[in-house]
Amino acid sequence: MDQSQIADIIEIEQLLARYAVGMTQNDIEAVIDVFTPDGTYSAFGSTYRLTDFPALVEAAPKGLFLTGTPLLDLDNDTGTGRQTLCFVDQTNHHMRIGWYTDSYCRTEVGWRLHTRAMTFLRRSGARDSGKPHDPTRPTPSS
Repeated sequence: MDQSQIADIIEIEQLLARYAVGMTQNDIEAVIDVFTPDGTYSAFGSTYRLTDFPALVEAAPKGLFLTGTPLLDLDNDTGTGRQTLCFVDQTNHHMRIGWYTDSYCRTEVGWRLHTRAMTFLRRSGARDSGKPHDPTRPTPSS
C-alpha cells in the first residue's frame, strides 16, 4: 500500500466516524455532511434521499452507534465497503446489530458516502433490511 492509499483509508475511516458520532449526538447536519449531494440511505424496505434525513433521524430511536473498522475496496476515486454496527437504545439499552453496505466517491471536498444500506441481524438468524411496515418511520419523498 502506498501513502496515498493509506491517506484515503484514514480519510474514509474518519468520514464514517463522523457519521456514527453525528447519529449518536443527534446532529443531523453532521450526518448529512458525510454524504454526496445525491446520496441515499436504505433501510426498512425503502431508500431515502438527503431531504428525507431530518424526518428519518427524528423518528429513529436515540442511542449509541458503535461501528467497527470498515472493510474497504477502493478504486481510484470510487469504492465500496462494509462496516459493522451495534446500536444501543439509550432508553432501554436494547440493541440492534448488523452491518452497513456502502459506496463512496471522492468529491471536491474529500471522500463522501454515496449510498449506505443497513442489514440487520435478527435473533432468528435472519438477515434483512428492516421492517417495511414500521408505522413510526417516515415515507421517503419521491
